[in-house]
Amino acid sequence: MKNRLINIKEEALNALSSVTDEKELNDLRVKYLGKKGVITLSLKRVGSLSSEERPEFGRQVNEVKKILEEGIKAKKDELKKKASLDEKKDFFDPTLPGERPARGTLHPITQVMDEVISIFTFMGFEVAEGPEIESDYYNFEALNIPKDHPARDMQDTFYITDDIVLRTHTSPVQIRTMEKESPPVRIIAPGKVYRCDSDISHTPMFHQVEGLFVDEGVSFAHLKGILKIFVHEVFGRDTALRFRPSFFPFTEPSAEVDVQCVICKGKGCRLCSNSGWLEILGAGMVDPEVFKSVNYDSEKWTGFAFGMGIERIAMLKYGIDDIRLFFENDLRFLKQF
Repeated sequence: MKNRLINIKEEALNALSSVTDEKELNDLRVKYLGKKGVITLSLKRVGSLSSEERPEFGRQVNEVKKILEEGIKAKKDELKKKASLDEKKDFFDPTLPGERPARGTLHPITQVMDEVISIFTFMGFEVAEGPEIESDYYNFEALNIPKDHPARDMQDTFYITDDIVLRTHTSPVQIRTMEKESPPVRIIAPGKVYRCDSDISHTPMFHQVEGLFVDEGVSFAHLKGILKIFVHEVFGRDTALRFRPSFFPFTEPSAEVDVQCVICKGKGCRLCSNSGWLEILGAGMVDPEVFKSVNYDSEKWTGFAFGMGIERIAMLKYGIDDIRLFFENDLRFLKQF
């Protein structure tokens, strides 16, 4: 009898493994566990056994019955899961609109940065880079801003130590480049800069592009010509620009450059405070004191430098009135670009 039970169990489990649908599973359940099933009939034979054999045989039959019941339940769950997956896989509703995969695009700041770099490299400038964590010497002193200079008040600086800062502009790249290279030098230095400032027109981190051109006979007229080409490429050839006298420690003479308001075309509006003009960058001729720090002969070499904020250019180009929109990662805003 014991051997018979073992054969029944193995036969049932083999049959269970080859079941492919719920009908076959139900037929197998009836064959072994139904009222007239093999296991049920085996239980009825307990009465024909001696009192010593009955407990052990009954235990063995119930054990086989439990194994088959658990196997059938597991198989049923497996078949239901497979049927659900097949239904989802095969289902297709031709009345539904098609789905297009989302397409990523470059961030508007990246787009404007790439455009600015492209314009200046077309004019012969090379791209130079430098560290964002900078020494006080390269960020200030080599640019004619000693520790007691009042111009330091213009910079809201993140100090790491007394002599290490997060760079407040990319001008240190100009010093590092001139230390390594002899004139002529024609570079732009794009990158991130940092200042302790945050409102609708300032962020603690923003992007700048600095430019430097050093050669024999370089004049302010060359600077004006280069920047005029740049403005016309970015804002259109009908955009007027003007130079206003200003002060920067590392250039002399210095100027701030304004463009005709891109919204009102010079008539006066809220964006330009009814002046008709918008400031976009600062520029000037390289101060001879800066040339001294890199051992350039200021009697032989002259040069100009300029610097602009990419966020500022992007805000004017796209008519955006809050710089924080660039950093909030709102897809409704970013998808417009």
